[in-house]
Amino acid sequence: MTQSPQKDAVIEFYDLHPINEQQILEKLGNDGFDTASVSQDILQNYDQDHYGGVAANDALAALASLDADCHLLDVCCGLGGPSRYFAQNYGCRVTGVDLTESRIEGATRLTAIAGLDKLAQFKCANALDLPFADTTFDVLVSQEAFCHVPEKDRLVGECVRVLKPGGRMAFTDILVTEKTTDATRVRLEKELVFQELNSAESYRRALEREGCTLLEAVNLSDQWRIILVERLDMFRSLKGQTIDRFGEAHFVKWDNAYSFFVGLFETGELAGGRFLARR
Repeated sequence: MTQSPQKDAVIEFYDLHPINEQQILEKLGNDGFDTASVSQDILQNYDQDHYGGVAANDALAALASLDADCHLLDVCCGLGGPSRYFAQNYGCRVTGVDLTESRIEGATRLTAIAGLDKLAQFKCANALDLPFADTTFDVLVSQEAFCHVPEKDRLVGECVRVLKPGGRMAFTDILVTEKTTDATRVRLEKELVFQELNSAESYRRALEREGCTLLEAVNLSDQWRIILVERLDMFRSLKGQTIDRFGEAHFVKWDNAYSFFVGLFETGELAGGRFLARR
């Protein structure tokens, strides 16, 4: 696919992310597990790179009435942790898409290791140009990933396009508030590749323009403040691995950026939201 500087920046960001396939396999091996074949019940303790872990997966699944009859699209699926979880625990067929080829390759290998490659499959694709026919999926999910995608109205339009009539879209995202400054937006785009962040109200309008009914919009900021502090500690615990793979300068750069990001939830410049809409 043709790349732009924005797309290249997102790809580089996740190619250099502290949580990666190698890190997951190393941790599994260090904990005494066979990295050639490991159950999803074990893998899910290592591969959930989103806020709230498996509990957040279950919250989205309950909202979207996910079951074994559903064909689920996981947009910006990363290494596929939630996709595998949904396939294992809800029996649904899952297709995951992500812009970053290394994440898709890692998701595919980890899914094969867990023996779930018949239910969960992955494709490298741009969320702004999904390679699927109209009305393909019953449910669409995404977790804290739309923040990296520009042109939010186009993004929402693509997500709605591939849903069947009556299909459900359940997602979480990082949101701006009335306190968010232009300087904060600029720094977040530069350091964390957050692009054209939406507010909760902007998502409501975008969904309604696409003919969706917004069924739920929940402010998750109080929960995320706690989770993000814990994630910062977790990233710092990976300092040695990060330096070994990417160098000390990269660790320092990441630590500064993520510390700034976490602080924005304390000041109210950023918020978290969970949404459920029906086409």
